[in-house]
Amino acid sequence: MASNSSSWTKTQNKQFEKALAAYDKDTPDRWQNIAHVVGKSIDEVKRHYEILVQDLKHIESGKVPLPKYR
Repeated sequence: MASNSSSWTKTQNKQFEKALAAYDKDTPDRWQNIAHVVGKSIDEVKRHYEILVQDLKHIESGKVPLPKYR
């Protein structure tokens, strides 16, 4: 059952991270496999990945400050 694309639970995000590690860019049907794991459509998973890539680019470019840990 697919959920609303704008709503990803903490569990789905963790599943997404693990699935990205398990199904690397050379894995056949990568996005289909990841979508199955998190219960989202392939398009939702690809959009979520693109957002992650953009966030990483902003962090690496220094546009987003890293949190100050205690």
